[in-house]
Amino acid sequence: MSYTYEAYDSAGALQKGVIEAASVDEATELLRAKKLFVSSIAEGGSVSTKKKRKLGSKRVSSKTIAMFARELAVLVSTGTPILDAIASLKRQSRDENWIAVLADVQRRLEEGDSLSVALEAHSSVFDAVFRSLVSAGESSGHLDAMLTRLAILTRRQAQIKANISGAMVYPILLTGISLIVLGVMIGVVLPRFSGLFETLDTPLPPTTKILMSMSDIMRSYWWGIIPVFIGLVSALVVWLRSESGTDAVGTIILKTPNVGDIYRQFNTARITRLMGVLLEAHVPMLDAIHLTRQSVSHRSYRELLTNAEDAVTKGETISSAFDRGGLIVPSVVEALRNGEQSGRLGDVLNSVSDYLDEENETIVRSISSIIEPVIMIILGIFVGIVAISMFLPLFDLTASTGGGG
Repeated sequence: MSYTYEAYDSAGALQKGVIEAASVDEATELLRAKKLFVSSIAEGGSVSTKKKRKLGSKRVSSKTIAMFARELAVLVSTGTPILDAIASLKRQSRDENWIAVLADVQRRLEEGDSLSVALEAHSSVFDAVFRSLVSAGESSGHLDAMLTRLAILTRRQAQIKANISGAMVYPILLTGISLIVLGVMIGVVLPRFSGLFETLDTPLPPTTKILMSMSDIMRSYWWGIIPVFIGLVSALVVWLRSESGTDAVGTIILKTPNVGDIYRQFNTARITRLMGVLLEAHVPMLDAIHLTRQSVSHRSYRELLTNAEDAVTKGETISSAFDRGGLIVPSVVEALRNGEQSGRLGDVLNSVSDYLDEENETIVRSISSIIEPVIMIILGIFVGIVAISMFLPLFDLTASTGGGG
């Protein structure tokens, strides 16, 4: 029987073709023997037909994915057919993008696709790790147990993102308020003193002259300053979201004392969490490394996982590969070495990731508690400088008048 497949090689390049096998499982094993990671496989030429029906990218939050995995795991574990479970989750959703995704998944299931193949059509929503775990659950006949693991994984990832976002809301809000206050003082309040300053017969302090010049520029060229500022901020955001921007910022953070250690700890926690879940799901080591590499954003960590994949292929241990480059926390490397010797690598990886996640939550709270007063102090300093610069000439005039009297 012929099967059309799409798979990724060890270099991450997409490979398409047709393979002869007695079943889907046999075809998958044959491709794995060729060091190909299967992303989709179907009888005959059905894959290419379905690819043409692939929907565009939909923006779905990580919280929604976590809730989906958890609710689907509960429904499947109670004996609900997968098609009925998807239909039920679609009916209770209010997000139009999410409803469109579930509707397409439901349609593909009705046409005879497996859940993993249906999810593969929405690779921008369901990442490679999610789809691989679903596929492993279907192959082993324990989809409910695999969905439960997925629910734990996605919920944990969503919680980490929420903690980081929540910790940064107040500092960002304070920074925005600070910029608005300074802009109002320089652009609105300071010009009201300019006429008074011109009547003074005393020289203005340097800080007052600088602020007066800034105020004149803002009032004269506000029509150009505002669009340029918005354009620069937008360009910065786009660049930070790009691969080059992510790599550049990550490299700077890695080289920054103390901050680099925190960045390593967060990336180590993510890598150990993903690999631990995949290995416990009986995903082969090479496939687990490959999937984890697809979920890592920084170039240095992608290269580390590529080197780890090569090392494991040569028969070396993954702990020895992770011990190079200083990107993985040293204590974690030692724990992995012990896990390999005891044959419990998956359990060790999950235990390590639990510990690191707890430490990271503490770090996030600590950084947030430190940043807030620092921003308040900086805001107070700037406001104080502006206030002093406005009133200092008046104090000088009062002093000179008193002295003359």
